[in-house]
Amino acid sequence: MSWALGRPDDQHLTRAEAADAVARITAAVELPVTADIEGGYGPGPEDVAESVTAVIGAVGVNLEDCTAPGGPLFDVADQAGRIRAARQAAADAGLPELLINARTDVFLFGIGDPAGRLDDVVTRAAAYAEAGADSLLVPGLLDLATLAELVSRTSLPVNAMAGPGAPDVEALRKAGVRRVSLGSSISQAAYGLAGRAAAEILTSGTYGALADAADFGVVNSAFESVG
Repeated sequence: MSWALGRPDDQHLTRAEAADAVARITAAVELPVTADIEGGYGPGPEDVAESVTAVIGAVGVNLEDCTAPGGPLFDVADQAGRIRAARQAAADAGLPELLINARTDVFLFGIGDPAGRLDDVVTRAAAYAEAGADSLLVPGLLDLATLAELVSRTSLPVNAMAGPGAPDVEALRKAGVRRVSLGSSISQAAYGLAGRAAAEILTSGTYGALADAADFGVVNSAFESVG
């Protein structure tokens, strides 16, 4: 959504812009929607609470524990407090069952000693669960044996972030993963196609990159009920 609105990822939208995008999506689809509120659009528990309140209409949120791309991460106790604030905000808004998917970027950004990263994630998972998280997202972790060990050491359902080169969904399921996310992979694939098609027509004057394009009528009709 950030790219679609002309901004980089990582909280370059305002809270209001992100909430407006979520509202438009929830109004347009029948499926339950979970919203990625990134780092909560501010460091404090009150910022997280405001962000959760702003996206009510979605049935769940992703909340990161990274203070900035590449790290550092929030202290475990501080992030637990932010999750607690998200849970309370949801209850205050009349949605106590809001799904809070707690994301930890220990593996994604290679935080700390490699030998201690799994233990760090397990410690964070325990604190996040106690604070009210419902599931655990660990981007950057796709080793099946490590995922299986994590599953065995946390009470939270584990969410893996997959993409090109990752184990397939069945392999992740067998490792105990309960949810698979694709992050920005589909958008990246779409932008890649756009780049290849533009380069092809500029260099060779042909249109081969567009061979698998979706039918115009099918795509257009998908928006007819949105208005």
